[in-house]
Amino acid sequence: MSRESTELRVGVDAGSTTWKAVAIDGDGRVVAVRIEPCEPRVDEQTRRGLEELLRPFGGGRPAGLGATGYGRKRVPDATSRVTEIAAHAAGAARLVPSAGFVLDVGGQDAKAIRLGPGGRALEFAMNDRCAAGTGRFLENALGRLKLGWDELDRTVRAAARPARISSTCAVFAETEIVGLLADGVAVPDVVRGLVESLAERLAALVSQVRPDGPVAATGGVARASALLEAVAARVGRPVRAAPDPQLAGALGAAILAAPAGRSSG
Repeated sequence: MSRESTELRVGVDAGSTTWKAVAIDGDGRVVAVRIEPCEPRVDEQTRRGLEELLRPFGGGRPAGLGATGYGRKRVPDATSRVTEIAAHAAGAARLVPSAGFVLDVGGQDAKAIRLGPGGRALEFAMNDRCAAGTGRFLENALGRLKLGWDELDRTVRAAARPARISSTCAVFAETEIVGLLADGVAVPDVVRGLVESLAERLAALVSQVRPDGPVAATGGVARASALLEAVAARVGRPVRAAPDPQLAGALGAAILAAPAGRSSG
């Protein structure tokens, strides 16, 4: 059944590394998505991205536009601006109804969120001060090793013994990687060491909020199953990626979008 854009609600997650948009219909079903690298001018990117997202539905303005993420204040014409905590809680609850806990690992920060009824955030802990506990830490390290995200899991599983990454700073960790490679440490062992180091920090974040059920992982880093397994081993409960984990924030922003004409945030 076709939909007009005026019947849809849209959520935009303007993150530090990627721009995501999700359109849902009146029944809450996802009808369109868009993901692209984040550009410096979030306002211009949003106008263009939404035009392309809504073109199949006749264009025009949606019934509501929710904004979240690092650049949410720069999303033009938003009817709601919600925190990443609220957006990921609502999005994850919709994607994984059985989850009582969310671990979101973004490019710039990581968040552990306890869920309440209706996808409401009851309690959370956040790391936004150091890149060593975020996706950027792993992304930069993989770049140093000339590896892509799609090679991460395979490389980790080829490791014989994880290298010890002792630096708690992402910048110093890169220097440590160079030293390990110079000493003849195999690349898979270095990569597994990086994953174990990040998992240690994420597990410590999760423990601050004391999960009591299955953990749904969101954010682009949730695509790395080796990392989720390493976190699960430390927290003693399953940690599984939500379907389309990168879209959880945008989906939550769409769910929480106020109707056009009644802005909030």
